[in-house]
Amino acid sequence: MTALASPGGLLDPAGDAAASSVRHVSIGVGKGGIRKKRCRNTKAAKRPCDVKRMMVPESLQLQRLFLMCRQVFKGPGTVPSDSDVKRLCRILDDMMPEDVGLSSNLQFFNPKGAMEGNPRVTNTTIYKGNNFSLCIFFLPSTSVIPLHNHPGMTVFSKLLLGRMHIKAYDWADVPSAAIGDSNKDGHTMRLARLKANKTFTPQCNTSVLYPTSGGNIHEFRAITPCAVLDVLGPPYSKDDGRDCSYYKDIPYDALPRADGKVAKAEESDLYGWLEEVEIPEESKMDVIQYLGPQVI
Repeated sequence: MTALASPGGLLDPAGDAAASSVRHVSIGVGKGGIRKKRCRNTKAAKRPCDVKRMMVPESLQLQRLFLMCRQVFKGPGTVPSDSDVKRLCRILDDMMPEDVGLSSNLQFFNPKGAMEGNPRVTNTTIYKGNNFSLCIFFLPSTSVIPLHNHPGMTVFSKLLLGRMHIKAYDWADVPSAAIGDSNKDGHTMRLARLKANKTFTPQCNTSVLYPTSGGNIHEFRAITPCAVLDVLGPPYSKDDGRDCSYYKDIPYDALPRADGKVAKAEESDLYGWLEEVEIPEESKMDVIQYLGPQVI
């Protein structure tokens, strides 16, 4: 069982203190800790087993997800078909915390007090390849993953635990004249249409964003401690032109328009101006080793 804690260490539900730390975050495991397996064959006792060959998936649902991703994601420059999206969503909608070694009883999801300062998000990677990646983000209460984009990517997000508010935009399809003027710092405002602005719970369906639609630019804000499983296809890659950009949003009516309104008065709440910003402090995350069920 994988567990997560804030600074100060962690005990799993049974009270064991086996943990390995990365920066100020601890990750705990069940009784007995983590042991390297060796072959039982005495002739091979001095060499590790071929783990890939010997392993049996510990979570059939996670294994199903992994195998489906291998079918669905064809590589950079491609977008899954509607039928493939539905197949993947069906698996993700049925995912439970236990499928990735989590439990609502873990200390991270039951903090005894409010965290001081700006709580930091933690992430762990289950799998990462050229075509897709599987990762989990742990958001303490009130923490934020700032408004950011997913260039050329299709992303599936499934909230496993907690309550989280998601705000998401797509670039508005408007003539070039509707692009915002530069502000006093010389940064250009660009018009975007609001696609989502609501609270999600684990009972909600998987959300999907696409390279140019579905809310490709989004923000996660934790209402309670959260765990969200993300499937990214393909993953971020600066070398391949899929670097992450960050934005701040400005109300549509806050920016004077000299060339006329793009939105009707009653639709102004559906639009906003996005300004690209430097990497926010809140975007810096802690990274921990994934110790949950494996995929093969």
